[in-house]
Amino acid sequence: MKPRFARRDDLGLTKAEFRVLQRLDTPRKIQDFLYALPANFEIGGQTALSVREVLRRRRAHCIEGAMLAACALWVHGEPPLLMDLRAEQDYDHVVALFRRRGCWGAISKTNPAVLRWRDPVYRSLRELAMSYFHEYANRRGQKTLRSYSAPFDLRGLDPKLWVTNGKNCWKVGELLDELPHRALITRAQARALRPRDATEKKAGALLEHRPPRRV
Repeated sequence: MKPRFARRDDLGLTKAEFRVLQRLDTPRKIQDFLYALPANFEIGGQTALSVREVLRRRRAHCIEGAMLAACALWVHGEPPLLMDLRAEQDYDHVVALFRRRGCWGAISKTNPAVLRWRDPVYRSLRELAMSYFHEYANRRGQKTLRSYSAPFDLRGLDPKLWVTNGKNCWKVGELLDELPHRALITRAQARALRPRDATEKKAGALLEHRPPRRV
């Protein structure tokens, strides 16, 4: 039986680390916490930071933020669920899921102005995934979102793999990638998609955190 609440000893966190998650007792507070974190630009190389490392380094990218959000939800008695959004000729995106009155919402860490928080108003995961469709585009302006995964319950993994495992939580990403994904559009629909126009591209270039200058 999967435990409803995550205890500090179960997660392997320190008292100080656990207190941070205890304060994040609503999805909105979790999202505000993630918004306040600078983006992880992976200057020293690619990372998959654990919850502990995000708390320590105070930065995150999408899957890192999603794992922290899921962990905070679990601390407060909600299942720690992730959903993978799969794209073509673009990066995938990962969000943490929550439900209110039977409807789905999403907590999301992203630096651009799109692909962010979703209010819990979506009656199905498909509806939620489709809410990202128009804004999900690559630098060439092509709309790239193609499929979404079933919810992935992190309670099935040892917390050492994603809560306290330094910067090498690659296993979570691998498991998400292996999940069955459901198509959002057909191949014929994909061929007929209209690229983003100049104004949409300009809006999509808006960033919350400025990338550091590379020397």
